Amino acid sequence: MVLDPKFIRNFSIVAHIDHGKSTLADQLLLQSGAITQREFREQLLDDMDLERERGITIKARAVAINYELDGQSYELNLIDTPGHVDFHYEVSRSLAACEGAILLVDATQGVQAQTVANAYLAIAGDLAIVPVLNKIDMQAARPDEIREEIMATLGIDPDDVLAISAKTGLGVPDVFRAIIDRVPSPSGSPTAPLRALIFDSKFDDYQGVIIYVRVVDGVLRVGQKVRLMAGGTEHEVIGLGRFRPHSVACDELGVGQVGYVHANIKKLADVNIGDTLTESPRGAQVALPGYQEPVPVVFCGLFPATHNQFEDLRTALQKLALNDSSFSFEPETSDALGFGFRCGFLGMLHMEIVQQRLERESNLALVQTAPNVTYEILDKRGETTHVSNPTRIPDAGDIEEFREPVAKVSFILPSDSIGAIMQLCEDRRGTYLKTEYMTPTRAILTYELPLAEMIYDLYDKLKSATRGYGTMDYELIGYRASDLCRLDILVAGSKVDALSIVVHRAHADRRGRKLVRKLRAEIDRHQFEVAIQAAIGTRVVARETISALRKNVTAKCYGGDISRKRKLLEKQKEGKKRMKQIGNVEISQEAFLSVLDDGEE
Repeated sequence: MVLDPKFIRNFSIVAHIDHGKSTLADQLLLQSGAITQREFREQLLDDMDLERERGITIKARAVAINYELDGQSYELNLIDTPGHVDFHYEVSRSLAACEGAILLVDATQGVQAQTVANAYLAIAGDLAIVPVLNKIDMQAARPDEIREEIMATLGIDPDDVLAISAKTGLGVPDVFRAIIDRVPSPSGSPTAPLRALIFDSKFDDYQGVIIYVRVVDGVLRVGQKVRLMAGGTEHEVIGLGRFRPHSVACDELGVGQVGYVHANIKKLADVNIGDTLTESPRGAQVALPGYQEPVPVVFCGLFPATHNQFEDLRTALQKLALNDSSFSFEPETSDALGFGFRCGFLGMLHMEIVQQRLERESNLALVQTAPNVTYEILDKRGETTHVSNPTRIPDAGDIEEFREPVAKVSFILPSDSIGAIMQLCEDRRGTYLKTEYMTPTRAILTYELPLAEMIYDLYDKLKSATRGYGTMDYELIGYRASDLCRLDILVAGSKVDALSIVVHRAHADRRGRKLVRKLRAEIDRHQFEVAIQAAIGTRVVARETISALRKNVTAKCYGGDISRKRKLLEKQKEGKKRMKQIGNVEISQEAFLSVLDDGEE
């Protein structure tokens, strides 16, 4: 049944990681009667194994809730979003399908980096914001102090902030009333040509591609012929449904309603997230704004551990790319690892999640190369190219300018940790911008940092230096010229392309020495001597040697002439030399990952 749009509210919950978004979503479902007490469990909407294990939300989820207030029934469409900085893109997609957002702040931890980033994202999207203070039942809660922080950082009136406990359900009815009173109803026209925004999709082994839509104009019905405006393909709607929170089939979706569409779409490539679904043949002429394409910032190679799994890996990546449009991949070959794919991710956590999903969902054994960022290279001919694989960087003589991506990083931290974090940023070639105090004990420190220096372990080091109280958020601001070079690793005289990295020239010798020492510990001894070298162009900057496994061939000789012993040793040396010419050096996955670790020894 199509509902009058004035009784519909579409909203999202945004917050920093671990501030209680999923717990509040569970409580909203329970108190509205969408689920019973028997069905209630923690992280109900997080149905992926990885989400439940790690206690984080990875994929945004949509659910329709019916709620009665003052004798009138309302339909509330909730889109639960991730909080980690790597899944910022999922949040922006969810907000585009909403008119309002609940901004959740932890009453014990206060305003954090992602709280600020997500609040600005909602304000930029012209959404109504409902500020909510969570975890007020905890002993360490500081509601009055945190209200002042919200006022100082985001300019929100402290009187508008609701105080709740998502765990116990305290104050949750006030949240329902605030959503209905403060969030505007959808503004589309039921009589206009159909326009529905595709905000997510997934692949089903039995039904093909299932798309998640939010209807902006018109009515979507079963049996209707529809067209994807960006792809230009036409399909017939076979089934429609809502999530309540389990999928429930329906016959039509009206203005402002959110649901899923099964339209017999066979090909993964036909669906673009942010595309507009319209009627065929007489549909809308103007598509909805959609989203900006996500830009991967971290790249690494993924190779099957056994060469006969290459096609299985391709199929698994295609399925995953549909469910996660911020992930990209292209085929590549490596002399050391054979055929595989160069994959792009939004951050290190995103990369880890994708690798684990591939291994679990598709039962694949993978070898992963060290991650790196995209560089911009201006060559002597004046042409600019983007390179995401260190092995494709041209020789130093052909490069006019070597540019690296730079990010603006905001740290929210206790004021007594500012010195430690400034030292951390200076060591990573950071440029200081400013310090702002939210309260006498908490500050926002802003730096510009090369992305390559922060993607791997900056977050861990930040947590250590601030005893867990520091948080960070970053945005890319462009490319900047720097004195960079490619550091190649040679094992037994052969360059191992998968171990090449880009480093700042001033740190190249130190990184090279550290790297060959680590590789020496990771690569097993062979029957012949193995030399590991780090080189910039033709200049070798570091070398370590793995000595050969030796058998004491002179053990059976006792006393007598030395010439017999010498003859046996020479014979052994000839054998080692011959073996070195035909032998292959086995390199373990740990050796590829040791390239990552830049920690002090």
